[in-house]
Amino acid sequence: MTSGTAQRRVGPACRSLGAGRGHGLQSGGWRGFAVCGALVTLAFAWPLWDLGRFALRSDLFSHVFVIPLISGYLIWKRLDSASLPQSTRSAWAFVPAAFSLFLLALYWTVLRSRGPLPQVDVLSLMTAAYLGLMLACALGCLGTGIVRALCFPITFLAFMIPWPTAMIDAVEIGLQHASAEAAAVLLAMSGTPFVRDGKVFDLPGITLQVAQECSGIRSSYVLSITAVLGGYVLLRTGWRRWVLALAVIPLGIVRNGFRILTISMLCVHVSPEMIDSPIHRRGGPVFFVLSLIPFFLLLLWLRKTERRRKAEGPDASPPIGQQQPPCSRSGETPYSMRAAASLPTCHS
Repeated sequence: MTSGTAQRRVGPACRSLGAGRGHGLQSGGWRGFAVCGALVTLAFAWPLWDLGRFALRSDLFSHVFVIPLISGYLIWKRLDSASLPQSTRSAWAFVPAAFSLFLLALYWTVLRSRGPLPQVDVLSLMTAAYLGLMLACALGCLGTGIVRALCFPITFLAFMIPWPTAMIDAVEIGLQHASAEAAAVLLAMSGTPFVRDGKVFDLPGITLQVAQECSGIRSSYVLSITAVLGGYVLLRTGWRRWVLALAVIPLGIVRNGFRILTISMLCVHVSPEMIDSPIHRRGGPVFFVLSLIPFFLLLLWLRKTERRRKAEGPDASPPIGQQQPPCSRSGETPYSMRAAASLPTCHS
């Protein structure tokens, strides 16, 4: 047996690792997941239909249609770029299944008896229960290994869940007060005289109040989704992804404070009637685009710092679509084949 024979014997085993994706996709686990997911989707067909109709007329949750498309694309890229681990069915499927059944039981036995709920609250419960049962199908049919490999695309589907009314109010009130604080700081820096009483600003010629509708919750939510997705696709290290995602909070507050400052300056120096101008009523997208400038500057800085550390060795998984199979990493010969090549020649 020569070393070339040893290489030929070891090579197919190594190549089979790269073919794990095709084998996994043809396995009964994926077929079982397709059947289980179809049955769950059919059972939730009416709530999902209501969710779609709600998203069409909602300013805050109009992104619901895009989330499953993005997750599906990320899953497809993950399947296409690297092999998935082979795993067996997991008993952990009981956890999300039990949670979903608890939500359904809570709604049908407790919440409905207290009177009609706001539609967004019902959709929040039903969507969370649907995603929980789909996760249970994935764990039960595909196993924890594949679910862990597809962790981000699966978790990203949580953005499909509409926030309940109590959560919307809490976030809006928090952003409302924070925006008022930011506006007070910016007004003081501008040198404009004003008297403040909570969320009310008494300016020369006009009195402004930061209402709950001025919280900027929609643009902040969209920017948060953008930060989470952009961090996953473009950054490698976990802490940089967290920095980008958490930076959206102060960025949204400063953006909203700057919007209040701009409207205040226009009302003081141009005309009090500017309070009814399009820049107040429909100027949100303009200020959202402006907030993208520091956002992308931060993203570019984080990527630049990663490039500096790249020579020191990888400290996290590469961005989506850049994973390399274990048999062809950086053009190196796999260890098993190098070992086989070093075997002595045996003569019969």
